[in-house]
Amino acid sequence: MLRLLCFTAHPDDEAGAFGGTLLHYAELGVETHVVCLTEGTAATHRGGARNDEELAAMRRREFAVACRLLKVGGDSVLGYPDGKLDRQDFFAVVADLARRIREIKPHVIMTMGPEGAITAHPDHSMVSVFATMAFHWAGRTNRFTDQLDHGLTPHVTQKLYYGTTLFTMEGRQHVSQSPSTAVIELSQHERDTKIEAFKCHTSQSPLFAFFEETVQKRGRLELFHLAAASTPRKAETERDLFAGVVE
Repeated sequence: MLRLLCFTAHPDDEAGAFGGTLLHYAELGVETHVVCLTEGTAATHRGGARNDEELAAMRRREFAVACRLLKVGGDSVLGYPDGKLDRQDFFAVVADLARRIREIKPHVIMTMGPEGAITAHPDHSMVSVFATMAFHWAGRTNRFTDQLDHGLTPHVTQKLYYGTTLFTMEGRQHVSQSPSTAVIELSQHERDTKIEAFKCHTSQSPLFAFFEETVQKRGRLELFHLAAASTPRKAETERDLFAGVVE
């Protein structure tokens, strides 16, 4: 079975940035996984939570419901501090993500771009950096050798994609996004389910109008940039993230 792994920073990123693609591939029989680094407790919108513990529990539940709607096969929230990913131990976080890659053995990984997506959120940038290095290092025998001593084996993921768009946000500081090299055209069902999944994050309901605006700009497309591939190749426009992947 083909496997797709998505690394995100916050609960709701899985739906907002990748929801249509996750559902698209799940319905094609691909085993999908989402690993979210934080519980989203630094959010401005708190859904009535009285403290961070209540908000964390709330956002974990919302994430789980959204993932079920998107037919995600495996989902986890790691609990790194929201808003502080740029202050975490680089080696330790990359080791954590590399271990998950070695366990799941994905054929394709997708995550955010190092610019931090259209919002340029620092956590989005850092999940990109961590996931990128985990992609490269998980396949090497001389990285995180303690994991290999405990039964894991190196895993070379065949392709790494960054999510991207063809627009930026008006009134915000400049963001330089990666050029699009892959286009996933969603069905109306996939697009509608993506919106429904985002709205499972009810604690973030004040963001629904902004999300709907970005969905209108995206149309029925989710765009990606091929950041790395295990087999050297020239850049070309793809219609399938698994194009050229060997099972």
